[in-house]
Amino acid sequence: MPAVTVDDLLVLPRVPVPGEAAVERKVTSVTAAPSGFEGEGFPVRRAFAGVDLKALDPFIHMDQMGEVEYAPGEPKGTPWHPHRGFETVTYLLDGIFRHQDSHGGGGLISDGDTQWMTAGSGLLHIEAPPEELVMSGGLFHGFQLWVNLPAKMKMSPPRYQDIRAGQVSLLSSPDGGVLLRVIAGEVAGYSGPGITHTPIALVHATLAPGAQLRLPWRPDFNALVYTLAGSGSVGAEKRPVKLGDLAVYGAGDVITVEADASQESRNAAGMDVLILGGLPIREPVMAYGPFVMNTKAELIQAFEDYQAGKLGVIPSEPRRVDVGEGDHPGHDVL
Repeated sequence: MPAVTVDDLLVLPRVPVPGEAAVERKVTSVTAAPSGFEGEGFPVRRAFAGVDLKALDPFIHMDQMGEVEYAPGEPKGTPWHPHRGFETVTYLLDGIFRHQDSHGGGGLISDGDTQWMTAGSGLLHIEAPPEELVMSGGLFHGFQLWVNLPAKMKMSPPRYQDIRAGQVSLLSSPDGGVLLRVIAGEVAGYSGPGITHTPIALVHATLAPGAQLRLPWRPDFNALVYTLAGSGSVGAEKRPVKLGDLAVYGAGDVITVEADASQESRNAAGMDVLILGGLPIREPVMAYGPFVMNTKAELIQAFEDYQAGKLGVIPSEPRRVDVGEGDHPGHDVL
C-alpha cells in the first residue's frame, strides 16, 4: 500500500487532543462488505451494502477495488458508460488506471493519486489499465466513492480534479502513532486539496500496531470508517473491525479508532482506514445504474438523453494519454 508516507511522523502538524467537553460518537453499526465483480470482471467489495442510505447521506456508493495481484494479460477495466447527477472520487493505492471521456478529458492515476469527477449534467467515460500493465500484470488496489449532488447542482457542467499523492495534507496523531492523509475537506483545522460541491471530508489514516486515533469531527457531518487493511476496534466501546468492515457512527464530535497491537504479517505496518463524512443533503434519492437523481421522471429523462446521444458520444479515435495526466475508475451498480 504505497500511498504517500513520511519517515518521521513527528515532524508533521499534529491533530489536537479533544477537549474535556468533546462528545464521543458511539458506533451504531458495523457491517461486512460482500464481494462481487465490476466492469469487465475486476473484484470489488461493496462497502455500503446493507447500510441505510439515510446513514450514508451524502454518499451513495463505495467499492474497494482489489486488492488483487494480476497475472500478465489479466488486468481489467470498465467499458464505455454514462453518469449523471453525482460525483465520483477514485483513490488508487496500487497500480495504474487510465480514464477517457466524451468531453476529451482523461489521463492516468497511480499510487496515492485521486481523480475527482463531477458527472453533473452527464458524460460518457471509460476506465482501463494501460496496455503495458495488461502485458505485465501487477498489483491493483483502490476505491471509488460516489458523492451525491443536491438537486440544484445535479445538472452542473462536468468537472475534473486530478489530485496527486504529494498534494494531500499530512497530519499525525499527538503521539505520532497515526499518519493522516487529508484528501478533501477540513479536518482539525487542516484542509485537503479536493474541491467539493457537497461539503465532505475524506481521510486515509494508517495506524501503527496498538495506536489509537481520537479525531475531532464536525458535529453536523455524518461519520463512517471503512477498514482497508489490518484489524482493530472502533468507538469508545471498542467494537472489533477487520478488512472490509464499515463502521457507522452516531452523533458527537470525536471519532475513535484503534489498531490491534498484533497484526497479520502482511499488515505489519498497522491498520489502514478510510474516514469519511459529509453534510447530509436530505433530499429524495432516485438511483438506478449510472444515474443518481431526485425523481423517477428525472431518471427516465437521463436514460432518454443518454439514448439520444445528449450525454456525449464515444470518440471515433482513442485519445493518446501521457503518463502524468489524471485518471479514475468507475462503477455502475448500486
